[in-house]
Amino acid sequence: MSKYKGKRVLVVGFGLTGVAVARYMAKQGAKVIVTDLKQKSELSASIHACSDCKIEYELGRHNGKTFQSSELIVVSPGIPLNIKPLEEARALGVQLISEIELAASAIKEPLIVVTGTNGKTTTTTLIGEMLKADGKTVFVGGNIGNPLLNYAISGQKADYVVVELSSFQLDLTQKIVPAVAVFTNIEEDHLDRYGNFQAYLESKKRLLRLCDKNTYVVLNYDNSNVASFCSENPGKLIWFTKQNPMQIGGPFAEGFLGAYCLSKEKQVVAKITGKEEVYNVKELRIFGDHNRENLMAAICAVRIIGVKPAAIQTVIQSFPGVPHRLEFVRKKDGVYFFNDSKGTNVMSVQRSLASFKVKNQIILVAGGKDKGMDFTPLSDLVREKCKILILLGEAKEKINRALGDSVETYLVGTFEEGVLLAYQKSRNGDIILLSPGCASYDMFRNYEERGDYFKKLVNQF
Repeated sequence: MSKYKGKRVLVVGFGLTGVAVARYMAKQGAKVIVTDLKQKSELSASIHACSDCKIEYELGRHNGKTFQSSELIVVSPGIPLNIKPLEEARALGVQLISEIELAASAIKEPLIVVTGTNGKTTTTTLIGEMLKADGKTVFVGGNIGNPLLNYAISGQKADYVVVELSSFQLDLTQKIVPAVAVFTNIEEDHLDRYGNFQAYLESKKRLLRLCDKNTYVVLNYDNSNVASFCSENPGKLIWFTKQNPMQIGGPFAEGFLGAYCLSKEKQVVAKITGKEEVYNVKELRIFGDHNRENLMAAICAVRIIGVKPAAIQTVIQSFPGVPHRLEFVRKKDGVYFFNDSKGTNVMSVQRSLASFKVKNQIILVAGGKDKGMDFTPLSDLVREKCKILILLGEAKEKINRALGDSVETYLVGTFEEGVLLAYQKSRNGDIILLSPGCASYDMFRNYEERGDYFKKLVNQF
């Protein structure tokens, strides 16, 4: 009999994660209540997805008494943990958990977990594709748009479960033990939720504390925040770096285990199984130094568990990239359009701009909902790479104060106006890049909707 049978379980938030949790708990025999601040009319798709389950709904508001009388509260990742009903319930001793922890308790297969500020989805997807190319059965989920609980519900049996985890998902996760844990990079982000960078860093570090002595921990040597984790690492350490370990020297070079990049030769060298293996990345379809990092992280994660080099090389040559990450949309009148809607923080915009080996040829469309970011680190790169800056959304005035003196700048009222103006100002050879550096919630439901709308507008030209 399920340990949840008859338990009063509250599901907070009714998006993709909330639907998966509600369905799972209902099938476990729990007394499920779903609460969301959105109205019933806004949640019709979620309600329909649970139409075959016995669920009680409290929509359009949060009832504090419901929180306090629950035996277990499962909190969706987008819900701030400092809202009053959650704080009051926690003070009364009500248990709060994440969907990830709930799912992991029902999964026996090895977990490969990826976190970081940028590059998570590309790295997670690469790992999944490399495992598949090696003949493995794989479930890929988590923050990638496919709740981990869907795997537990499906009854599917995979060789490996690959999970992308955001800091929001890690905040209430305490008991999963990864077989492999990958940290892509950690930079300033989500300060609107965490208040300061140290709190955000500690949230990411939770994954490190979930590892044990048997976990392979893959760290980015070139990112100082991630590299600092090595002193607290409980598992078996594997590095990736864009530098040659021999040039770094010392104990790092002598005991190096991991992957490094020879950019001039367009090769990635992996030293994981005792001997060096060379991977040709000349035909890598995803461009930019940051994608070399993502590739090296993926190679480390799969090679340590025995994926064959031939399978890895096949994926290197065939992987098309992930939508909304420096996604090429079209070429029109000699102008190149790129959709980088997932560029929701300053570091992501920096990496996207740096990927283009041009000077003053980019028309950057940026702005959206501010996440408490400092945009001034972009000034030198904007001055070097961009010819025009088009700003929109809630954060446009703040970005203008930080970057407006760097390049010709326009502030617009609507997303459509911004994209149209970018096209009108463009000339042959220019690049129009949507890389907002902000969240999408002031104009769109999510970054996917924003990116899809950008592509729709561009394809209408």
